[in-house]
Amino acid sequence: MSPELASFPDASASVLFAQVLDGDPRMKIDGEGYLRAESWPGDGRSVFLGDVAKAVLRFLGPHDPPQFSSEPGYDEQRWELTSSSGDVSVKITSDSYWGFGLIAKCFYNKIEIYGPLSLRARCIHDVVASLGRNPWEPFWISRFERVTGVKSEEHHRDWISLVKWASDDMGSQIGELEERVAQLSSKGDRESLTRAKMALEEATAALVDRNAPAVERALGRANSALIEADPSTEVLSSEHASIEVKVHNEDDIIPFVDLSEE
Repeated sequence: MSPELASFPDASASVLFAQVLDGDPRMKIDGEGYLRAESWPGDGRSVFLGDVAKAVLRFLGPHDPPQFSSEPGYDEQRWELTSSSGDVSVKITSDSYWGFGLIAKCFYNKIEIYGPLSLRARCIHDVVASLGRNPWEPFWISRFERVTGVKSEEHHRDWISLVKWASDDMGSQIGELEERVAQLSSKGDRESLTRAKMALEEATAALVDRNAPAVERALGRANSALIEADPSTEVLSSEHASIEVKVHNEDDIIPFVDLSEE
C-alpha cells in the first residue's frame, strides 16, 4: 500500500453533504415503510428519491429495499431512509435548504455511510463518476454552508478524499501487477505478457475515466494473463496433471456400488 493510502484516517463512518439537481426517480413507499418502484402493484405513498440518493443506493451494492425512518409528508422530496449491503450501511436524509423546496435544486442530501474505508471510498468514487458533476458544489453557497454548518472547502475535501483513496487503491493494484510483468519479462511467456500489458494499459485508461468496473475487469484479465505467463505456475499445473494421470492409471477399474436399494 502506498504512503498516501496508509496516511488516510480510517474512521468507521463518513458524513457527506450533496446538492440535489434532479428529483427523479419517483417511487413508492409500501405499508411497512420500504422503498419500492413506482410500478409496484401494491398501495403506497409517492416519494421523489433524487439523483444523488439513487446513485448512492446503486453503488452501495446488493441490498434489501431501503426503509424510511422518516417518511415524506406534503413534500414528497423530504424524507430519511436507511439501507445496508454486507459490511456497509447508509442513512440518507433529504431536505430543502432554500426556496421552500419548490424545485429539486432547493434540496440537499446528507449521506452518512458506515463500514470499512475501502468500501465507503469505492461507493463514493462510483457515485461521483456516475453523476458526472461535483455533488459537493451547491446551487446557493451561503445557504448551503449555513444549513450544513460546513464551509464549501471542507465539503470538497470530504468528498475528494474518499474519491482519491479509491483511485489510489486501484492505482496501487495496477502498479503491483506492473511489477509482476517486469519480474517475468525475462522468463515468462511473451504472448501472455503482451496480453497482460495491454490489459494494464486498459486499466490505467479506465482509472483516468473513473470507470471502476472497467478497471476491475481489466485487472482480472491482466492477472489471468500473468498466471499463464509465469513458468512456476505452469510447473505446478503440470505436476498436478501428472498426479491425476498416475492415480487414474493405478485405478483403471473403478468399482461401482449400487446404493439405490438402500
